[in-house]
Formats: sequence, C-alpha cells, structure tokens
Amino acid sequence: MSDGVDRGAQRRRSWPVFQNAFRPFFLGGAAWAGLLVPLWLVEYLGLPLPFAGSGVSGHAHEMVFGFLSAIVCGFALTAIPNWTGRAPVAGWRLALLFGLWGLGRITGLMLPGPVATLIDAAFLIVLAAVVFREIGAGRNWRNLPVAGLIAIYALAHVAYHWSPTGTQAIKGALAVACILIALIGGRIVPSFTRNWLAGRDNEAASRVVPPMMAYDKLSIGLLAVALVAWVLWPAHLLTGGLLLLAGIIHCYRLLRWQGGATLLEPLMWSLHLGYAWLPAGLVMLGAGVIGPTFISASAGLHAISAGLIGSMTLAVMTRASLGHTGRQRRANTATLWIYGLVHLGAVLRVAAALMANDPVLLATGAILWSAAFLLFVLAYAPMMFGARPVKT
Repeated sequence: MSDGVDRGAQRRRSWPVFQNAFRPFFLGGAAWAGLLVPLWLVEYLGLPLPFAGSGVSGHAHEMVFGFLSAIVCGFALTAIPNWTGRAPVAGWRLALLFGLWGLGRITGLMLPGPVATLIDAAFLIVLAAVVFREIGAGRNWRNLPVAGLIAIYALAHVAYHWSPTGTQAIKGALAVACILIALIGGRIVPSFTRNWLAGRDNEAASRVVPPMMAYDKLSIGLLAVALVAWVLWPAHLLTGGLLLLAGIIHCYRLLRWQGGATLLEPLMWSLHLGYAWLPAGLVMLGAGVIGPTFISASAGLHAISAGLIGSMTLAVMTRASLGHTGRQRRANTATLWIYGLVHLGAVLRVAAALMANDPVLLATGAILWSAAFLLFVLAYAPMMFGARPVKT
C-alpha cells in the first residue's frame, strides 16, 4: 500500500480536527496568541506571574517561535498537498506533531531547562524535515524556497536557545516571516483578487498584475537584502536606506494588485490591508535607523509583528478555514470583528511605541489584538472540530 493511499484512509478515519493541519494548528496558535499577550501585559504592568520564561524575552520568544510557528505549520502542511498532489499529513502523525508543539509551550513556561529547550527547538526542526520530505517526494521544486525559509526559521530558533544572540535570532525569525509573506502573499493576493474580480469587474481584473513577475522577484530580493542588513548591521545608515527603499518598492507592488476594487468583500480586502503593513513596517524600521531620536525602533518592530504578522495570519486563517472545511468563502459578522480588532489593536500598539510606550495605548492595543485571536477561536472552533458539510 502506498504512503499516499495509507494517509488518505487514515485521514478519513481520523477525528475531524486531525484531518488537516490547519485545524489544530490554527486553533492552537490563535488560542496561544490570545492568551499570551494578556499574560504578558499583566506582568508588564507590574504583577508577577508564576511562570518561568516570561518577561520581555519570553514574550518575544513565544510570539515568534510559539504562536507564529503554529500558524506556519498549519499553512504549510495544508498548502503542500495542493502543490504536490500528495495526501496531507493527518491522523496520528499530525496529532504527534501538534503534541510536540504543545509540549514545547508547556515545558518552556513551567519546566525550563535543557530538556524543555530540546523539546521546544525540536518542533521547527521536525517541521522543516517534513516539509522538505513532502516537497521532495512530490518533486515540487518550485516551492523549495519555502522549505528553505522554514529551515532558516528553525535554525533561528536553535540560535535563540544556544547562543548569546537571542535578539538577533528573534529579528532573524521576523525577517523570515516577512519574506514568507512577501513570497506566498505575492502569489495568493493577486491570484485571489483576479479570480474574485472576474465576472464582477473585468476591467479591474485585467489590471491586476499576474503574480511573480520580474518586478516581484526584484522586490523580494531587495527585501531579503534589507532584512539581512537589519539583522546583522541594525544601526548602519545603509541599512536604513535599504529598508526605506524596500518599503517603497513593496508599496508599489501592493498597488499593482488593485486592492481598491475589492472593498465589497472582506475576505479579499483583508489580504490587501494585511500586506500593507509590510511596506509600512519597513518604512518605520528604516526611519528608526536613520533618525532614532524621532521614531522608536519599537514602532517598526510592532508594525511587522502585531500589524503584518497578526493581520495576515488572520486573513489567511479565516479564508483557508472556510474553504478547506467546505464552507462558502464569505465573511460573517464575527470575521469582520476579527479583522477590525486585529488592525485597531496593531495601530494602537504602534502608536504606543511612538509615544514612549504610553500604558493606556499599549494596554488597549494588546487587549484588542488578543481579542481578535480569541474571537477566531470561538467563531471557527465548531467548523474545525466538525466534519465537512454534506452537499445535497
């Protein structure tokens, strides 16, 4: 019996939540983001928590290597079967992988030490190995860069634990996230936009530039150079200039996708608005390098983390969850609230950074941002745990 046939049968026999990677990992990652930020906020405001590995460093680690790693895993292992034609990782294999992720979260907070570190670092290493295996077995060489970026992400996690460069490792992981969003977002946003506009506004659809043209490849290359410079030489004026240039180029890249024509469909404009945080964050990072007395480096950092990563993950999670569970791709009231809360929370968090971490703005932004992820859990959990609707 082939691996694909075996996996297919195993998937059909599995509990629905372990039939696709997006189900447990989107729910787990969203729940972790929704709970982690309020816990950090309580500690930030002066109330100690009975957890190890907390504080600013622990908060950054769990957001970048805890929450984000779950979303990356859920997306990658859901998308790869579409890329390769292979059956998805499901059933007990998926349950073990999710368990490894969850164990890393628990041990890191409750039982810190060498064993917890090994468990925590193992998850992304295993994920990278699985991604390489699936892409290689499917001979889907076009998506090897995605596997390579996940491998770099895993190495950044190892560097965080086993070297004195924790800050650089966090920045390296954020850089990988930006490039993944630029790469994958650069495929799905124009493609989804053109498909949605077809038949509704053919003129606007014809103006949507196809994905991954020469300009797009140039913009991703420049982005990679600028982010590498940001990680290695964060205070150099050339780094600031590269970040500003990359921000301008990605702003124009976004405009070529005709996002203004998608305002009637939240599942569409959420992708455009989410991507808009990339050029905004790059410009803020660059301005912070060139004029640190005028703009805090934290503003650009949170534009990338809370703005770009927060909003793009929710935009992709909502759309993918609806489509892959057999629902109609249409945003309901809860989904609209999710989008509004995450963007407003990110705006307030960036504003707080621009105003010396004003506690009212910081707390309000953190609560709203977290509420978006908790609302995702409440609104989407029933479809994640349930079977696909039977078509009649």
